[in-house]
Amino acid sequence: MAVALSGCNDDTGEATDKDTSAAESKGPSAGSSQSAAPSSPSGDQPSVAGWQTQTAQKHHFRYDVPVKAKKWKVLGEDTALSYTDENGQPIVVMTAAASYREGGCSSSPNPKAIGEAGKGQLATVGTTGGGKDGTLQENARNWAGNWGFAAYGGADHKPKITVSEAKPWKQGGIDGYTATAQVTVTNRPSSCVPPKAIVHSIAQKLPDGTMHGWVIYADQRVPNALTAAEIEKVMGTVRSTGS
Repeated sequence: MAVALSGCNDDTGEATDKDTSAAESKGPSAGSSQSAAPSSPSGDQPSVAGWQTQTAQKHHFRYDVPVKAKKWKVLGEDTALSYTDENGQPIVVMTAAASYREGGCSSSPNPKAIGEAGKGQLATVGTTGGGKDGTLQENARNWAGNWGFAAYGGADHKPKITVSEAKPWKQGGIDGYTATAQVTVTNRPSSCVPPKAIVHSIAQKLPDGTMHGWVIYADQRVPNALTAAEIEKVMGTVRSTGS
């Protein structure tokens, strides 16, 4: 698949490092899971006991990640992660992010990173979107493919990417779509840069017509990489904050 960098996105890509603590929730959770995922709690309570909660008020997502002792870090809600093109302009941006094992690798398949991106994380989670272009299915696929493209090589070292068809995602108060990108990394400046990676997206549409995405991208086939079961458990906590 040729990745089209066209996912609807109103984020600016202006990175800030002013706050690296967990974001404080301001709204109630909407709905409950319709699958085997953990039930959606009210407010900012984690759906997995003891986990850390991140809230994206702008993109109407809430999700949980494991505790700090498991090497997970929740960033400030407004802290941006971005990868740029040859002119320094952001091609992908996410906020309300969390990372797994930051600083574990001193090199990156794509050094054109802004803010907290590209700091050796083995996995990164965050939210994006806000535009009205395209369908929800197209945006689910684009967000998965675009983050795989940007985080694992970019235009200078294009990775090989296969993106699945978008499938319905109905849990946590979300009636949307999910897509998966399988990534083969072509630029490995050191052995700690992964040979493979995986990206999952969840896309939802709000009553005002704007579309918003939740994304996790994760290194594979390196020590301490997240397993499919661990990624699935994090995805199972994703829920809507309501519109």
